[in-house]
Amino acid sequence: MALIVTREFRVLVQNLSRSAFLQQHKVLECWRSAKRYLLSDNVIRLLEFQQKKVAVANQMYINRGQYFNAIEEKLKKNELILKDDLKMLLHLCQTPADVEVTKHVIYRYHAENRNMAFGEFKFGPLFMRLCYELGLEETAEELVKDQDLKGFFCDSTSFNIVMDMLFMKGSYERALGVLLEMKNQGIKFSKDTYTLTFAVCYKLNTAESYRICIVLLEESLTRGDFIPRHAFFFAVALAIKQNDVENARSIYSRIMHTDSKICLNLHVFVLALSGEQQNLLSVLETAVVNNVPKFVKKVDFSQEVLAIVRETLENNRELQSQFEDVCETLQKSGQITAESLDDMLCHTPNGKKTLNPLLDRRKVSRRTFKPLRSALLSE
Repeated sequence: MALIVTREFRVLVQNLSRSAFLQQHKVLECWRSAKRYLLSDNVIRLLEFQQKKVAVANQMYINRGQYFNAIEEKLKKNELILKDDLKMLLHLCQTPADVEVTKHVIYRYHAENRNMAFGEFKFGPLFMRLCYELGLEETAEELVKDQDLKGFFCDSTSFNIVMDMLFMKGSYERALGVLLEMKNQGIKFSKDTYTLTFAVCYKLNTAESYRICIVLLEESLTRGDFIPRHAFFFAVALAIKQNDVENARSIYSRIMHTDSKICLNLHVFVLALSGEQQNLLSVLETAVVNNVPKFVKKVDFSQEVLAIVRETLENNRELQSQFEDVCETLQKSGQITAESLDDMLCHTPNGKKTLNPLLDRRKVSRRTFKPLRSALLSE
């Protein structure tokens, strides 16, 4: 059943294009433009897709051009498009022109199979990986929003990859439009969806995008959805950018594990703006690591965050002296970095690697759709 879009959420998204950016506080200088994407390789799976393309090309009994001609002939004669036809086509696409042909095949295939169950296989992520490879974010956005293809992109991964591509190009309002379409189609949000959405809202940094972030956060917490820590980071940072320190503190308090670099930098930032300089100094002193091997993990603090902390201590010489002493110690231990908080937030996460390949085996049979009782029974 499709999710009901709240009136407030719909109005907020529609007003985004008409809103002007608010005047930012001077402390926001520590956020610079970051163009890296947010989804890990485990989600994009681009290398796996490209390896499959090579394997498919090597197994072809005719060349790629002949296959495309055969498919176009099928379209002209209004012949049935089979699942294997489309799978093969998606793996043979090399150019934007090839994708245009594939688009026509997708429309035909969906029209013919709209009311059929596709089993485990989903074409949406496959097409999105193709668009990702060729840099066709506009094509991906166009198709995922097309009502004639409603149900073809029936998974969160397809929408997440589109949002990631738009985020990478700085098209934040369009990325929110994809999110609204996803909500309208009743696609369940994944943890990556929340991270991308809060990142987009953070980058927009408008009153409307902030309210969208808070509305979604409250709705998700009410439903009991899992919100990843990285998504909370963006929500805290956006609250700071909107000069809502109290809410930033409240959101930060929901983070379960606070030992990461980004988390401690945000914590220091919030404490500085809250006037809790003594607690702030305690956090910095606790983070100091001296005389340890290079392979021992250290927490780095952004120069720009520390510069803002320094500004808040201008009227307290005693605390300022303590702060400078701590900074000197951090500098000697190599724990001060030129990396901005924005760079820390907008990083590409490392995909999790499975230590034991047997643990990553499928748990459902592709043939019977029933649980596999043992790894020995996997097909």
